[in-house]
Amino acid sequence: MSDNYVGQIVLSVNGADYEIKELNHTLKTGRIVVKTMNRKGRPLGTAEGVEDYSLTVSVAIPKAGEPDWRAMLDAKITIEPLDGGGQRETWTGVSLVQMGSKYVLEGEATRNLDLTALNYYTE
Repeated sequence: MSDNYVGQIVLSVNGADYEIKELNHTLKTGRIVVKTMNRKGRPLGTAEGVEDYSLTVSVAIPKAGEPDWRAMLDAKITIEPLDGGGQRETWTGVSLVQMGSKYVLEGEATRNLDLTALNYYTE
């Protein structure tokens, strides 16, 4: 019996769909090791921290109608599988941190967007 996996996804920013090449997301828990002086000579626990959500998105640059990425502030980003499997993932409070461009001889030009989000949930 073979397993089925999630295939292509659709990226929506504030309800508008965009063509993407790649999306990477990272969660930093903010937890830290608490080092104390004890007989064992090693840390005995951790402290809770503030979660931090980072996204890196590569989007194809359209000939016309490219959004003003610099104006992205408090946006909502949702990705969902096209085949109906898996869960929708949503980030809210998204804003642009850094933007770059990539041009290659073979292939299309892309914008590389580094984003940060305030909240993350699945549906």
